[in-house]
Amino acid sequence: MRLPSIATSLSAKLLVLTILFVLLAEVLIYTPSIARFRMSYLEERLAAAHIAALSVEAAPDFMVTKQLQAKLLAYAGTHVIDLIQPDARVYMLSRPMPPEVDEVFDLRAAGNWALIADAFRALTQPRDRVIRVIDRSPKDRAQRVEVTMDERPMIDAMLDFSRSILAVSVAISLIAAGLVFVTLHALLVRPMRRLTAGVVAFRRDPDGAPPMVPETRGDEIGVAGRELAAMQDTVRAALRQRERLAALGTAVAKINHDLRGILSTASLLSERLTESADPEVRRVTPRLMASLDRAVELCGQTLSFTRDGALPLRRTSVDLRALVEDSGAQALDTVRPDGARVEACWSNGIPEGIVIAADAAQLTRALVNLGRNAIQAGADRVAVAAERRSGPDGAILTVTVTDNGPGLPPRARDHLFEPFAGSARAGGVGLGLTISREVLRAHGGDLRLVESTARGSVFALDLPAGAASDASSATQRSFVSH
Repeated sequence: MRLPSIATSLSAKLLVLTILFVLLAEVLIYTPSIARFRMSYLEERLAAAHIAALSVEAAPDFMVTKQLQAKLLAYAGTHVIDLIQPDARVYMLSRPMPPEVDEVFDLRAAGNWALIADAFRALTQPRDRVIRVIDRSPKDRAQRVEVTMDERPMIDAMLDFSRSILAVSVAISLIAAGLVFVTLHALLVRPMRRLTAGVVAFRRDPDGAPPMVPETRGDEIGVAGRELAAMQDTVRAALRQRERLAALGTAVAKINHDLRGILSTASLLSERLTESADPEVRRVTPRLMASLDRAVELCGQTLSFTRDGALPLRRTSVDLRALVEDSGAQALDTVRPDGARVEACWSNGIPEGIVIAADAAQLTRALVNLGRNAIQAGADRVAVAAERRSGPDGAILTVTVTDNGPGLPPRARDHLFEPFAGSARAGGVGLGLTISREVLRAHGGDLRLVESTARGSVFALDLPAGAASDASSATQRSFVSH
């Protein structure tokens, strides 16, 4: 996967968005500005009209000549001027045939929104209009001025003002966009492109990709860079461990055939021991043969663990109490690392009649692993119980395994379910809990550590309630009651 081109990159999008946002801000500024420009234009016409109307007061008999009247009206840019004094006297200037008024605007009662609306209506007028404007005189607020004028000159002035605003807005947009682009490109885009290039190179070749150089900055980009570098180190370590597991799988596959042959020979010889005249030999021979069978099964399960893919299950209807009882017998049939004889108690607290759909051999293996780990760590009592509880995805059957051992050391807790890393005792390979969790997850559940203290540890085996069925209605009542 290649990095995006300049045209489709984050930099180009940032530049375009900056220009658009600045232009939008200029539009928001332009709206009241054009209304204010129209108001100022009309106030200038009213002030000029006031000055022109005062010439009537200076003229003999309050009469001015037609020539002077025409010049005054042209100076004010109007057709008719009425100046109303506080004492109701009216000074008026008018053309001989004034045009008909199309619309009247009284600026004394106009609000801001009305002025904005009138300004945009003027800009969109399809024809030239004659308007009458009324307001207090800008020269003397006690006097009122009314003028009749053409609207087109005002519209032309407003269009010139709009073009000036547009030119300034474009210039400001380009300058602002350039400054924002350069700043954000240096602060965000360039570091993001480095992170992206590092991710792409790592995906192509995790081992051959150059290591990420952690960012020294303290913001989110710096945190992302440092976390990415740490993640790459973790993934590389996981890949190396995976390669070692693959090599282990290959090695186990090579020795599996020979080991099975050796164990088969031992099994055949053990069968001969059942014919011995010594009663003690005949008594221990079944246990020896069972141990050999479990050794063969262990070899196969270890080989299965090193292969990719889900753990194969052969589900059958299994009585949970009987399965736990058999698991306890196998867990107690062991010795501690120091060779001492096991003197432990296996307490089966599973109610009668609970039937689950599970792979009996695999689930037994998980329980045996938990029991043996506890006994070999020094526990002399292991208790198994079951309860039904509600979970986020529905009802769950939880089987708890509690021991009174010394608890797990911190190192084992940190790597509890990691293969070859979570062993709590010397000589352990760290596969027992890993395989047990894989068994539970293959059943749709999970294995978790509830607590581990100096007084013992508690593990929970969660199974979906759908894995539990009832042999009869009586069994259902027993299961629900428990």
